[in-house]
Amino acid sequence: MPVLALRARDLGADVSTAAAIVALTGVGMLLASLPAGALVARIGERRALVAAGFADAGAMALAALTDSVAGLAAGVLLSGMCWTMFLIARQGFMIDVVPITHRARAMSLLGGSYRVGVLVGPLIGAGLISLTGLTSVFWLGAAMSVAASLLAGTMPDLGEEKRAAARETGHVGVWSVIAGHRRLLATLGTAVVILGMSRSLRLSLLPLWADHVGLSASTTSLIFAGAAALDVALMWPGGWLMDTRGRMVVAVPVVLSMAIACLLLPLASSALSVGLVMALIAAGNGLGSGIVMTLGADAAPIEGRSQFLGAWRLCGDIGNTGGPLVVSAVAAVAPLATACLVVGLLGLAGAGWVGYWTGRVDHDRRTASAVPAAAGRRT
Repeated sequence: MPVLALRARDLGADVSTAAAIVALTGVGMLLASLPAGALVARIGERRALVAAGFADAGAMALAALTDSVAGLAAGVLLSGMCWTMFLIARQGFMIDVVPITHRARAMSLLGGSYRVGVLVGPLIGAGLISLTGLTSVFWLGAAMSVAASLLAGTMPDLGEEKRAAARETGHVGVWSVIAGHRRLLATLGTAVVILGMSRSLRLSLLPLWADHVGLSASTTSLIFAGAAALDVALMWPGGWLMDTRGRMVVAVPVVLSMAIACLLLPLASSALSVGLVMALIAAGNGLGSGIVMTLGADAAPIEGRSQFLGAWRLCGDIGNTGGPLVVSAVAAVAPLATACLVVGLLGLAGAGWVGYWTGRVDHDRRTASAVPAAAGRRT
């Protein structure tokens, strides 16, 4: 991810075009969310993981070999589409294999594994670039995608009987699943959009503010590295809290930490103060590792699960894409400090919405677990 813009510039793109190339990853994810869910329902999670990995390797190879901006754009778009299918498939597999009592901890570790990759990948890539060149990073990405496919190929293929029955009766349509769960997607799904927006802001607003107050690129990178370490350290406690105390106690701090950090950011004028604000965001984000996947697993129906997870993924992708767009829109007509305050106030309102609907999820889970317990006591 860090070298996409640099690769685009090497191929002759101007700054705005290079930024658009980077954004194509998110565009690919948005475009593929619903089709990917339908495909996973037909071929199963294991085949989807293997196919997504090999297709992503092809996308990375294209990005390395192409001599045009259009070719790079095609590779980045395809990579984003593959990533969405990978996310949906791995989430569905985890729903099947993990006991519900440990679901949040498993999802937190799954989200944490991505964070470890984000932390380690650029370090390896930086070493490769210094030894060879920029395109070597894309070959590294291709090799990692192939490795992921081969590893996924060793997993059990679950749900074959269910898929065979669905082939006989006809698979549930994506739009019928969305229509059947439209209220859930409009309420709890909106909470997921807010969660996605809150998380995406740290990657757009924080670097802009660091540059605004005159911090060097190396200092900003060190701040982000420290925040990433804190993020990883808190993923297990966050999963434990979700399993034992409910989803709301983690979901609300994710949004609230980002909102408060945005309100404090205009007061940050040094590396230390910017680092403290970033640490606040990282603490909330680390506790919320896996929260979107956990809520999706809680809400997913038995029939049409993959199709539903595709719609759920779309909600998260809308939030991830929407956060930077909000910052960009406000910053285009007002100072960056104003953008921080606007986003912070929106976050405070969003925290209330997220708290209400995740609280409903916790109430439903307690009610569902209380019924079997009461029946056992009567027996």
